[in-house]
Amino acid sequence: MRAINGLWRWRHNPLCRATDLAEAWVALVALVLIAVAAPVTGCLVGAAAQDSLQRSVREQQHTRHLVTATVVRDLGEVPMETDPDTSTARETHRRVLADWTAPDGTHQHDLTLADLKSPHAGDHFRLWTDPHGRITARPLDAPTATTHAVLAGIGAALLATGLVEAARRLAVWHMVRRRYARWDQAWDRAGPDWGKAGTGS
Repeated sequence: MRAINGLWRWRHNPLCRATDLAEAWVALVALVLIAVAAPVTGCLVGAAAQDSLQRSVREQQHTRHLVTATVVRDLGEVPMETDPDTSTARETHRRVLADWTAPDGTHQHDLTLADLKSPHAGDHFRLWTDPHGRITARPLDAPTATTHAVLAGIGAALLATGLVEAARRLAVWHMVRRRYARWDQAWDRAGPDWGKAGTGS
């Protein structure tokens, strides 16, 4: 809005310099780009991220299976994690030796984490595996994927806004430097005659 007001103010002003008008135009172009290009960029990036993440959701839900495992032996608590996010998620998990049957029918026997406070031999718990019974992470769900896509879109819009503002500041900085350089040249030309009789001072 300041850019529009600036353009209108300088439009028929006899004191308007070319650089003043150029700065106002740069500000107006930056404002239009921020108002239009940044949201469009955010929408495009968000839509692309949504498509990619939803494909991952479908793939993971198709290839990851929740199976029932049986505790063979408790191996104790999980070692303390340094990452607070990871340690919070694993506070109630115990390391156990377990048996389970893979989706392809093969028998599996391995170390894993069980969400049991005090597991005993014969206790059952659920875990995620791939089609061959190898332990894997929980599949991504659609709402979480959508949240990530929205955050990606917002991040792209903010990045576009920052780039436009940085370009505007750089352009104005160059214009101000050129203006000061011209002033210095004008003062250099006027300097030797400054204050002398007959020079209009």
